[in-house]
Parts: sequence; C-alpha cells; structure tokens
Amino acid sequence: MRWLTLYARSRQVPGSAAAVALVSLALWALHSPGPVDLGTAVLVLTANVAAASVGLGGWDVALERTAAIRWMPRRAAHVLLIGAVAGLALLTVQTVGVELAPTAVVVRDSAGLVGLAALGAALFGAQFAWTLPTAWLAVTLLVPVPDGTVGEVVHWMLFPPGTSASAAIAWALLATGTVAYAVAGPRR
Repeated sequence: MRWLTLYARSRQVPGSAAAVALVSLALWALHSPGPVDLGTAVLVLTANVAAASVGLGGWDVALERTAAIRWMPRRAAHVLLIGAVAGLALLTVQTVGVELAPTAVVVRDSAGLVGLAALGAALFGAQFAWTLPTAWLAVTLLVPVPDGTVGEVVHWMLFPPGTSASAAIAWALLATGTVAYAVAGPRR
C-alpha cells in the first residue's frame, strides 16, 4: 500500500482532490434553483478534469521512464479514475438538490473531457494537459452551433444523451486520449 501513497503524492492527488471538492462546494453554495443548465455542468466537469489533470505527470518524467514497473496500466487507470472522480463529484452535488444535467450526460462529458486531458498530457506535457478540455469548452460555449452532424460533433458536450454523434465523439476522445497517454506517457 505504500507504493499507492507515494504514487498519489507524486501525482499531486491531495491537491487535486481538494480543488475538485472546492469546485463542488462552490457549485452547491452558489447555484440557484432553476432549470437544468448544461453549460454550468460542463464548466464544472471541465474545472474538475483540469484540476486533476496536473497529476498526469510526476515530478521527473525521465525518472519515470527508467523505472522498472509497468506504467501503461497505471496510466490508463489514472485517466479513468480522473474521469470517474470528476463525474462523481458533480453527481454528488446533484444528489443534494442542484440539478444540472442528466446522469448520462455527466458520464459522457466526463469521459470525453478526461480523454482530451490525457491527449493533452501526451502531446504537451502534464502541466498543459488542461488546455485541450478548456479550449474545447471555450469553443462549445462561444461558437454558434452549426447544423447537422458537424454541430453534434463540435458541441458534443451540450447535446442530449441520446445523440449518437455526441456519444461517439466523447467515447472516441476517451479511447484515443487514454491509449495515447498510456503508451507514450506525458511529454517532457
């Protein structure tokens, strides 16, 4: 069990967990009752994933590459755990009365966002893993929705859970990001 504690510390898990809890607490305290607000839900999920994504790399990437342990399953598990925690934090807040999004949307969006974060870590390094989910969120919230399948793909975070193109892009992002990060690790 000592290796898990050391791994969590090296990946800044305590700080990331505190940030996720703080975002959830702020959402609970500041949200006013009203209709379902997918924009706020996506913003919270992105903040949770961004806070946890700093742990996608350790303090010394070169040291990790020389370690005599199998990193691929650990990296993949870490990505999936970030997605699960980001989604569960929002679902926990929803259980106390802040209704923002259906559960299927929370699961789909947290999966896609964590895939983007993992892809960002593989492409730009762990310190910049937050850039891809944040950039896609900005496009989603600021660019008008095009018609048809292009709109469903670009704005996948805001579509209802039954939209097949939105679900396909989210799960493809999760698979691509997880595999890229698990195989290559964070960029130096």
